[in-house]
Amino acid sequence: MRSWFFRAAIGVPGSWFRATHMLVLVWAFFVQATVAEERLDTKIQEPGTEPFRPIAGKFPPLEKAYAYRGELTFVDHANRRGSIRVQSDGKFRFIPPNPFAMLPYGIVRYHGAPADLRDVPLGTMMHVRAFLPPDPKLSAVPVLPVNNRTRKEGNAGVGSAPAENHILLMEDEPSYCLREGLVWKLKEVEIKNNEGMITARRESREAEDSQAEEETLTFDAATRIWRGREFLGVQELIAEGEWPASGKKSLEDQEVLLGITWKPTPGGVFTRFHISDIWMDDAAMQRAARHQKETHKSFMRSRWMPAFVDTVEYGEFGSATVTATLFGGMDESLYADFKKGSRALMAASENTLKHWAGGTAGTAQMASKGPLLEVTKTDGAVPLGSSGIQIRFETDLITEGIRSGRVVRVRPGSWPDLHIPREEYLRDHKATHEERFPTSEIFPKY
Repeated sequence: MRSWFFRAAIGVPGSWFRATHMLVLVWAFFVQATVAEERLDTKIQEPGTEPFRPIAGKFPPLEKAYAYRGELTFVDHANRRGSIRVQSDGKFRFIPPNPFAMLPYGIVRYHGAPADLRDVPLGTMMHVRAFLPPDPKLSAVPVLPVNNRTRKEGNAGVGSAPAENHILLMEDEPSYCLREGLVWKLKEVEIKNNEGMITARRESREAEDSQAEEETLTFDAATRIWRGREFLGVQELIAEGEWPASGKKSLEDQEVLLGITWKPTPGGVFTRFHISDIWMDDAAMQRAARHQKETHKSFMRSRWMPAFVDTVEYGEFGSATVTATLFGGMDESLYADFKKGSRALMAASENTLKHWAGGTAGTAQMASKGPLLEVTKTDGAVPLGSSGIQIRFETDLITEGIRSGRVVRVRPGSWPDLHIPREEYLRDHKATHEERFPTSEIFPKY
C-alpha cells in the first residue's frame, strides 16, 4: 500500500492530495473499527454481561442473565422452545431467527400476567433474560459458541445470535413496562387512510427521563385500542376527534402502554416496529391482564405445578418423603391450593416439563400419591424462577424419575383429573431423542 501511495503521488499531478485523502479515510476506518471493537469488548466485561452458565437443578441469579429483545417467529409449545429474531445493530429483516429453549423454571408473561408460549402470537416483540444452556448435552436447541453475540453476521449485524438461548424470563412489551415501572408517552400522530405513524418514547412513569429516545412506530386499521371496557379502532378515535382524519396532531405526551410487533415497512426502512395494541388507561390494561391470568390458571390446573426435587428420604418397601420447591411465576391462587394435610400426586417430568407416562397410562395413573406433610414459604427475596414455596410430600410408592435435582409435576387433590394430549408426554424415561423432539415421522403416511 505504501509503494502504491508514493507512485501515485509522483506520477500524476494532484494525485498527492487524492492519495493523502485515501490514507486519511483508511486510517479513520481503522480507528473507528478499533474503537468499536474496544467498546464491544468493554461491554462483554461489564458486570452482569459475561456469559453465564447456570448450575443444573439450581435457580440462577437474574443479574447474571443476558438481556435482549426480538420478534417471536416460531413456537414448539409442547417442548417449550422456539425462535426469536433478535434485534441487533443490523437490518432487522436480514436477521435469521435464533432458536431458544425455556429453562424448566423459565417464566413467560403476556399482557402483564403469567402465560404459556402458546398464548403469545407470532410476530410479538419480546424482552428476554437468558443464559447459556445449563447442560449443553441436554439442550433442546443448538448450542452456540460462548461469545457468539460478539460475532458479526453480514447485514444481520453483531449480536443477532447470542449463545444465551436458554430463557429465564420472556415478556411482551406491556409486561416489561409494568415490571420496570415504564410507560410510553405519545408525542405526535401522523395519519392517512386510517394508518400512519406515532412518535413516542418509553420512560419512567414516575419521572421524566431526559435520556429516553424518541421512536417512530407504525399503526394501521387493524391496531386494537383499549379504553376502560371499550374495544376501539382507529376509525372510532377519528370520529371522536381524538385523532385527525388526515395529517399530524400533537398527542401531548399522552401516557399509554403499547403492544409491539414487527412487520415489513415501506420506504427502505430496515428497523421500524408496529403497534398492535394501545391500552389507553390502567383499567383497560388490568382487564387484559385478568383475562390472561384466568387463561393460564386453567392451563396449569390441567398440566400440574412444576417443581425441583430438593431431597428424597427413602423408607421401607418403596415409601419415601420428598422435599420439593415449586417453580415461580404463577398466580398466587394456584399456590394457595397446596395445603398441609391435603392429598397430592407427584409425577416425574423432563426439563421441557413434558410428563413421563407409562405406555398408554395417564400421568395420574403412574404418579406417586400421598399427603403433603408441610408447606413452607421462604422469608425474604427468592430468585426469579422459584416460588420460595417448599413442600414435603409422603408416598408409600416412590416412582422412577423422582430424584434429587430432577423436575417433577405436582397436582393438589383439589385440581381436576384431566388427560393431556399425546404430544405433551413421553411414554417412559427411555424415550428416544426423536420422540422428545419429533421429526417428520410424526406425520401420518397417506
